[in-house]
Amino acid sequence: MGRARDEIASRVDQLTRLSRSEQRTDDAETVASELIPLCDALRWIGKHGRKTLAPRKVGLKGRPVWMWGVRSVVERVPLGRVLILGTWNYPLLLPGVQMAQALAAGNEVWLKPAPGSETVTAELVAAFVAAGVPESAITLLDSSTEAAIEAQSKGVDLVVLTGSAQTGKQVLKQSADTLTPSIMELSGVDAAIALPGADVDRVIDALAFGLLFNSGATCIGPRRLIIPNHPSTSQITPRLIDRLRNANEVSVHPAARSGVADLIDDALGNGAEDSLGQYNSERLRQTGKMHPVVLQNVPDNHAILRSDVFAPVISIIPVQKTEQAVRIVNECPYRLAASVFGPVSEAREFAERLDVGVVTINDMVAPTADPRLPFGGRGQSGFGVTRGPEGLLAMTGCRVIATRRGRGAMHLSPRNDADAELLLGVLQLSHSEGWGRRISALRRVTTAASRWRALKK
Repeated sequence: MGRARDEIASRVDQLTRLSRSEQRTDDAETVASELIPLCDALRWIGKHGRKTLAPRKVGLKGRPVWMWGVRSVVERVPLGRVLILGTWNYPLLLPGVQMAQALAAGNEVWLKPAPGSETVTAELVAAFVAAGVPESAITLLDSSTEAAIEAQSKGVDLVVLTGSAQTGKQVLKQSADTLTPSIMELSGVDAAIALPGADVDRVIDALAFGLLFNSGATCIGPRRLIIPNHPSTSQITPRLIDRLRNANEVSVHPAARSGVADLIDDALGNGAEDSLGQYNSERLRQTGKMHPVVLQNVPDNHAILRSDVFAPVISIIPVQKTEQAVRIVNECPYRLAASVFGPVSEAREFAERLDVGVVTINDMVAPTADPRLPFGGRGQSGFGVTRGPEGLLAMTGCRVIATRRGRGAMHLSPRNDADAELLLGVLQLSHSEGWGRRISALRRVTTAASRWRALKK
């Protein structure tokens, strides 16, 4: 895996070209958001993977008294066959890291690319093989839903999905029949919270970046902007609107167009305001083209505030107190990530109250590319993690080997009347606090041990 980054670096022009689509028109985005983080992850695996997966010896230190003579080792062993269901919005980074971690842990990989990503996925697999991965270790499936269903029916030991919550439910239904473990990296309706004292320029720059990056097709892009009532935050909404007014159109993926249009149309029909005034429902439905949409006055219970929207759409949610912002985030069924803007100490305290998988403070999206960090969500945003040491360990199972040395093994001896008294004394000696109680427990153990030996004779 460590060598695979050299192969990817040598194919960077071809991989970049093959990644182009209606949603990915900027080659710089491919390099910055996929190829560099993927190579960083491969370097991390090459340098730290062996240590992360190394057996953990459990020896004398901390060993319970009653386990005298036992030494154990915890091993990380391959699960077997890992089925990876790839995604179209980041076809290199997400399945690439998942595949690398599965292979590094000793598994066989079956990889199903997303429709439209077949060619670039084949090139990625070719790079891994050229780096020394046996061809037999990677099976590249076709991109159809039927291929995923058939693969699961043949038997796999772990399913890793990056996709929508709806797709996740379908995959889990099939996995339930065979009790196959799964890692679900699903969508989000991520919130950005601007606390009093936030750097307004930073908030605007981050929101514009997160909304428009990858044509809005980013699971941790901002979909809700929560602004507590405070003079220092009063200019954020008008400045964001001004910033986005001249933004270029983006192309929404065909799979998302009708759903996005339905949600926006319904929100507008129920009193929400299109602050930019550039939304064209018919154009979105027919061509996939749309300008960013900033919605205000969205009804509190509207579906757009709790639906995974893969497009540059953000709803403004004013609140009177920051406590309301915490509740809004934590009560949303999708809790993948959140961004908090404000003075670092206050933002950190606020972040620790959020029930989400990832929180970025005074930034958005970019920090999650750190190869040392795990990534995963809560609620309908999925469960389990990929990436980082936790993601690598998730590709393995635990095997414990415990070895008893010597002849002493009280539990194998015939039961006698002193057993209970001896065990009670050991419990008290091991877990009592204070010298008085410990001395009393030691006397109990000594007396019980003498009686135990006498009965044994």
